[in-house]
Amino acid sequence: MARLCEDRICIVTGAGRGIGREHALMLAAHGAKVVVNDVGSGADGTGSDAGPAQQVVDEIVAAGGEAVANTDDISDWAGAERIVAQAVDTYGHLDVLINNAGILRDRMLANMSEAEWDAVIKVHLKGTAGPSHFAAAHWRERSKAGDEVQARLINTSSPSGIYGNIGQTNYGAAKAGIATFTIIAADELARYGVTVNCIAPAALTRLTEGLGLGQASDEVKEQMSPTWIASIATWLASTESAHVTGRVFDVTGRQLAVAESWHRGPSVAPTLDPTAIGPLVEELLATARPNADMSGADRTT
Repeated sequence: MARLCEDRICIVTGAGRGIGREHALMLAAHGAKVVVNDVGSGADGTGSDAGPAQQVVDEIVAAGGEAVANTDDISDWAGAERIVAQAVDTYGHLDVLINNAGILRDRMLANMSEAEWDAVIKVHLKGTAGPSHFAAAHWRERSKAGDEVQARLINTSSPSGIYGNIGQTNYGAAKAGIATFTIIAADELARYGVTVNCIAPAALTRLTEGLGLGQASDEVKEQMSPTWIASIATWLASTESAHVTGRVFDVTGRQLAVAESWHRGPSVAPTLDPTAIGPLVEELLATARPNADMSGADRTT
């Protein structure tokens, strides 16, 4: 088997368990040197434990790969800076950043507390922005110094963010923000030799066990294994993906798809008379495509 990421220097956040763990293991199997970041918190973001990150490092090293552990908090700006600095100090530079870390604090909007909103937005949205900021600065400096940069920034959205899911206004808002962040960052960083893409995965992990997937059949569990997500992440991390940027990939063990972003739909001439708006809206909705359901198909109800 050809190794796609030979000597590529990669950071994977939230890599101690679930999808991030599979990213780290597959990248290492394809020759990458991996900074395995995980603060070791619970699914709700509370607590810390250095064990998960180190366990993944030990597994990579036992298989003949190279990796180091990092337990910095990606939602803290200084912590994000330390993660990038560790990669550069340990391996000389950085090629790939995969922003994967996340938490859940699901609640219906009317019941959601300020703390539940803030925690999820901080980990997902700020936790993507911080590491990306410091990685982008590193790549810009290398580009301006005349280096040939072939860097990759890979973010993690969710079907909840691009399609919407009840009980997850905080999580969905953060994940929708990450998808748009990806599109904008792709335009900004192209001049420095950086591609920016996003994965919206659906997988059976500790974050999704409470959604009923823990009682799924063995066949469904195999199809929903986080291992399926790692293959597209590994390819995007490689130099083969240089022509792909600004895209969001919807992926499970059942399908690999491109999620199409917002487009302007049907339109009519506007009016300054609000009493005339109703018929115009009805005309627009009669021809507009419905919003998507969680599978990405047209919503039928």
